[in-house]
Amino acid sequence: MDLPNDPMILLSVVNTKLRDYYKNLDEMCEDMNIDKDELTKKLSEIDYEYDEKLNRFT
Repeated sequence: MDLPNDPMILLSVVNTKLRDYYKNLDEMCEDMNIDKDELTKKLSEIDYEYDEKLNRFT
């Protein structure tokens, strides 16, 4: 699956996948073959960071 380029839509897709299918970001990135650093960098550009306790970007 290709992830959206728009950061806000990306945020929604990633948080939904984390909530519904994955127990953490590492698992999702590995399963979906996503570069974790690129993903976190893109979402940090809109002031979102991964929260391990909540298992989502906040």
